[in-house]
Amino acid sequence: MTQKVQEKLKILADAAKYDVSCSSSGSSRRNTPGGVGNSVAAGICHSFTDDGRCISLLKILMTNHCIYDCAYCINRRTNDRPRATFTVQEVVDLTIGFYRRNYIEGLFLSSGVIKNQDYTMERLMLVAKKLRLEERYNGYIHMKAIPGASQELIQAAGHYADRLSVNIEIPTEQQLKKLAPEKDFQSVLQPMNQIHQGIQQYKDERRKFRHIPKFSPAGQSTQLIVGASPESDRQILQLSSNLYQRQKLKRVYYSGYLPVNEYDQRLPAIQTPPLVRENRLYQSDWLMRFYEFSADEILSPEQPFLDLDVDPKLAYAIRNLHLFPVDINKADYHMILRVPGIGVQSARMIVDARRFRHLTSYHLKKIGVVLKRAQYFITCNELPARMTDWDPAQLKSHIIAESLMKRRKAGDTQLMLFPPQTGMSKTPKQLHFRN
Repeated sequence: MTQKVQEKLKILADAAKYDVSCSSSGSSRRNTPGGVGNSVAAGICHSFTDDGRCISLLKILMTNHCIYDCAYCINRRTNDRPRATFTVQEVVDLTIGFYRRNYIEGLFLSSGVIKNQDYTMERLMLVAKKLRLEERYNGYIHMKAIPGASQELIQAAGHYADRLSVNIEIPTEQQLKKLAPEKDFQSVLQPMNQIHQGIQQYKDERRKFRHIPKFSPAGQSTQLIVGASPESDRQILQLSSNLYQRQKLKRVYYSGYLPVNEYDQRLPAIQTPPLVRENRLYQSDWLMRFYEFSADEILSPEQPFLDLDVDPKLAYAIRNLHLFPVDINKADYHMILRVPGIGVQSARMIVDARRFRHLTSYHLKKIGVVLKRAQYFITCNELPARMTDWDPAQLKSHIIAESLMKRRKAGDTQLMLFPPQTGMSKTPKQLHFRN
């Protein structure tokens, strides 16, 4: 590697750290005789596969030059910072060189928009094309689809990349136009729809023909910036829910806003990213994807922000005490999933096991239910209801106090986002946004 390429790598790898949507799950591209790489047996950005393995991806930008001047972006054109641009061959050589040295198991390639959208998208597509056809690379490739690029280029990119992603960034078009006047939702949703149609067409044809060209086999994803604009958590989750239902996205990623351009008066006056809020959004997203929750069940117009003190599943149960306690031996699978302390696998095991006998608390422990959490919301044989006389505020305070006491007894030394005495009462609604 030449010194010039090393300098570019230092600049463009650092610039890529603000894009969090670099998961590598869902791909099934295997190696071929004489080829290089394998996205199935895929471990210097760390990501996780569907089965929980941690893998490393070369995460870089093609360029940090950009024609846009987005208020929240470190690479906006008006920022005075070192700039660099890789050639197509330099990215190909870096990927193969790093892979052969066992530094990486895949590539995450994004880019600022240089010259115009088509020019940038063509450069990205050519990287993947050269890796697949010339280097016979079969490892994982995650590539950004540039909003506004031609359909032909995005179609070509889908045949070489394992996953494509188009970042929405700001949850509402009104705020997007305020913070990034040169962008709009239509330019983002158009490639999303095209990718969705291409994936669906590939799946349909795969049922009829054994050998057809793959199209983004690991699906597509997007990223939302949390805290750069005043949208509520309910608005964010409703957008995510619509994307999962209509575009069939594999993942929506939530990135807590980093105050990188504090001089811009359009941005909120915060010093640190809203990490707890980001975590609660990921937990809510998990409930929508795996626990059959809808966005309207998690949050309502009367309560548009997530509770930062407790996880959203527990918050739902406390708000809806009229639905509990649940008889674990009679309730349906859908209702069992809503009990705090019971996961998807445990719920399935409960439904299967109770066909043969009435379950007790002993059986629930063996199944893997967290009884210290679930005991307030279930009954089963010898386990009576524990929260019939408590109001929601009392139950919440009791569970929080019990959790803190358990940590102290166990000598829990893990880092805490907030000291116990300060609480987490400040909601995103209280954050100050500049006029």
